[in-house]
Amino acid sequence: MTKVKIKPLADRVLVEPAAAEEKTAGGIIIPDTAKEKPQKGTVVAVGPGKKDEPMTVKVGESVLYGKYAGTEITIDGMNYLIMRESDIVAVI
Repeated sequence: MTKVKIKPLADRVLVEPAAAEEKTAGGIIIPDTAKEKPQKGTVVAVGPGKKDEPMTVKVGESVLYGKYAGTEITIDGMNYLIMRESDIVAVI
C-alpha cells in the first residue's frame, strides 16, 4: 500500500484499484484493449465523514465498488479512484 499526500473531504474515500486480470481461468492472455475495469481495490485514504454519518471503511481494507463508481485521478504516477463511501458495496 502506498502513502499519499491527499486527504479526502467529508464522506469521500481514495481507493487504489486492483490490477486488471491478465489471463482468463483457462490461461488465455487478455489484451489491454479487452481488459475490464477492476471493481475491487484497497482503501488508501479516508475522509472524516459527515457530521451525522461516521465513516465505516478504514485505510488498508479491500473493497468492492460499482463498475462506474468514482473519479479517476493520478497522483505521483499512480492511478486512484476517489469516490463517496456510499459507492462502496462491500468490504472483503
